[in-house]
Amino acid sequence: MLSPQKTLDTYYLEARRDLLEVAAMLDRYDEAVMRDGAKAQDESKRHSLLDAMALLSKADHPKANRAEQLLVHFAKIS
Repeated sequence: MLSPQKTLDTYYLEARRDLLEVAAMLDRYDEAVMRDGAKAQDESKRHSLLDAMALLSKADHPKANRAEQLLVHFAKIS
């Protein structure tokens, strides 16, 4: 089992990369909206990602079960 510091040190760059990927995808969507002058007909996937990020930012304790919360969240829209 990794210590709290070792956990952060081990997984930080990977998690940061994944968050940057989400941010880049949302930026690409925004650019497409500006270019085309209209939003997607169904923005449920965009809203789902934004809701998921809100879920991740809420809990700050060891029993938050963030991964489980996201699995349940994404199962609702699939």
